[in-house]
Formats: sequence, C-alpha cells, structure tokens
Amino acid sequence: MTPRNWAFDVLLVAVFIVVVLSGTDIAGHLFETTSDGTTVMHIPDIPGAPVVPVLPPEPWPVNPQGPGWIAVAAILPLLMRRRYPLGTLMVILGITVLSLHGESPGTDILRVSFYACVIAGYTAAAYSPYRVPALAALPLAALLYSSFHDLAVPIVPVGTVPFLVLLPIGLAVNGMRTWRQHADRLRRERADALREATRQERARIARDLHDIVTHNVSMMVIQAGAARKVLDTAPEASREALLAVEEGGRAALGELRGVMGLLAAADDDEQTLTPQPGLAQLPPLIDRVRDAGIDVTVTTSGDRHPLPAGVELAAYRVVQEALTNTVKHASGARATVDVTYAPDELRITVTDTGGRPTPESAGSTGRGLAGLRERLAVYGGTLQAAARLTGGYRVQAQLPLESR
Repeated sequence: MTPRNWAFDVLLVAVFIVVVLSGTDIAGHLFETTSDGTTVMHIPDIPGAPVVPVLPPEPWPVNPQGPGWIAVAAILPLLMRRRYPLGTLMVILGITVLSLHGESPGTDILRVSFYACVIAGYTAAAYSPYRVPALAALPLAALLYSSFHDLAVPIVPVGTVPFLVLLPIGLAVNGMRTWRQHADRLRRERADALREATRQERARIARDLHDIVTHNVSMMVIQAGAARKVLDTAPEASREALLAVEEGGRAALGELRGVMGLLAAADDDEQTLTPQPGLAQLPPLIDRVRDAGIDVTVTTSGDRHPLPAGVELAAYRVVQEALTNTVKHASGARATVDVTYAPDELRITVTDTGGRPTPESAGSTGRGLAGLRERLAVYGGTLQAAARLTGGYRVQAQLPLESR
C-alpha cells in the first residue's frame, strides 16, 4: 500500500464522516445509547404546577434515530480497505448486524452503512486475493440490506433509472473492450519477445555450430594431407588417416544438418576463441554454482561414450540454464543434476527443492528456456520444464543419439 493510497483513504473517510454528520441528523445522536421519545419538563409559570411529560419538538419522537456512533463505526473500517479488502467488508456487515440488537438504527444510519458497504464491496471484488469468498459476500450483503424494514437503500427517482441501467452497461462493455485490447497487446508483445529470443538464440546456435564444423573440416584437411604424404611409404598409416577423415566428415555432416536454415546475426560483437564447452566442463560450472550458495549433487549413469560436439554443447547449456534459474529463483535450495547415457538417447535432468527468489528474478522473461527448446530442436531433442508437486522445479532434456 503506497503512501498515496493511504492518504486517499484517509481523505475519503474524513470527507465521508463530515458529509454524514453535516447532512443528516446523526450528529445529534452521536453519543446516545437509548431514547424513549419523551422529555420531562417543569413549568415554572404556574405555582405548584405538576410535572408532566411533554413531547419534544423534534420530528423523530415516534421513530427514534438510534445511536449515531454506529454510522461512524461503519465508516472507519474503510481506512484498511486496500490492505484487507474482504475483511473490511465483513467488519462493516458485522457492525450493521450488531447494531440491530436492541434498538434498531434509523434510516440515516442504515443508509450510511449501505454506502460504506458499497465502497467496501467494490474494493473486495476488485482487490481481494480471495475472489470466490469476496464475490459470494456481495449477494449476502444485498440480502441483508433488503431485509430491513426501514429504507436502508436510497430511493431512486424514476427519471434516473435509465441512466442507472445504461451507464453501468456502457462502462462494463468499455471495460471489457479495454481488457481485451490490453490482453491482445500483451499477447503480441509476448510473441514479439519470443520471436526476438528465437532469433538471438538461432544466431548463437549458428555461431556455435560454425565453430564445430570448422574444427571438423580443418581436421579432415590435415588428416587427408597426412594420408597423401605417407600413401606410398606407409599404407597402414595412411589408412588410419583416411579413417579419421571419414569420421570427421560424418561428424561435420551431422552438424551441417543442424546449421542449415539458421541465419547468424549480422553484428557479432561477442566473438570468442575459447573452446565450446561440453559435459566435461560441468565440474567448473558446478563449482561456480556452489559458490553462489546452491548445494549441487551430480550423478551419472549408463555407459558413457563420446558424443557429437553439438550434442555435448546442447547438454551443457541445459545444465547451465537450469542451474542459473535455480540461483535466481530458489536461493538456498538444493539441486540435483542427473546425466543418463542410454543406447539411443542422452537424458539430462536438473531438479531443485525450491527456495527464496532473488531480486534478479523480478526481471526474468523466460527467454532462456525458449532458447533451450530451440537449441535442442536442432538435434531432434525435447525439453520439459515444470514445477514439482513436492516443491521446487524440474527441467528435463532428451537428446536422441545414433545407434553405435
């Protein structure tokens, strides 16, 4: 609750009380608790005159107004309407019900309570996190005020009925249209953000695969040159060199299948000559995450065997992104990284137990996971990311492998 909202509510309650006390007869009954409608008077002009009850000149002797503090008590809870929306509505309704015990309040008091209930009902419906109880309380309030014998609800002139019917309809339709436009704008912005994230990730994938393909082709050229030089003098060595050329060519073709269709960004300001990371570089990554306060456990199962460099890079990025999200969104959590080697696939599962979000998590857009899906799709892989029923988060990636 901001200071501006607090000041507005204080001003609202103050103006409400001033208008009520100055525009009704409640002020004259503010501190009364009972009233019998008569006054005992002594007539001094006639000697020995008996004491007789005389009706007061006020217009409410037959239908007393009742204690005026009820009206003020029904207004004061509005000070907390933003912090406790549903609680404020319940308190106002409770004060109204309690005021019916004993002497019934008058029309002015009931109408003041009704106006306060309207404000509290709007606040509860608009801001309460308990939406269903808040909406259910509104018909109960309407039933309560409609059951009074006195006119708690103000009388509406006939000429204003069309306005009271048409204006809310117009406002509701305008609000619905504005909400739809806002939702459409958010969807467009989200789609644009995802497209931009996809474009950037594709550019990064293209750069990664470019390095991998360049490495393989360079090795093929070197091995082919070596085979040519020893072809006559050492046929067995040239045969081994040609086998290395064949393996490098197959790896390069596999990477080219992924790089086809990807367009690198025109401006590349982050060129680097460092080798692309793979699963062998997980220990330094795990150490950095542990230094950030996350207890990480790494398990490996299955028959470990060499993987294509692109698959190694994708697997490394999955672990990197999942642990980065854990650091941002679950500070102090425990994380587990499981790498499973199967004959036909590589499965990486990263889970955490949940923790406190850090201030950096407020600016999270979800682009990292979108980029991972794009990266894995190049190799025919899939990514699943969702909250766990027992708390925390789970990220699982599956990368198909060629049968050996």
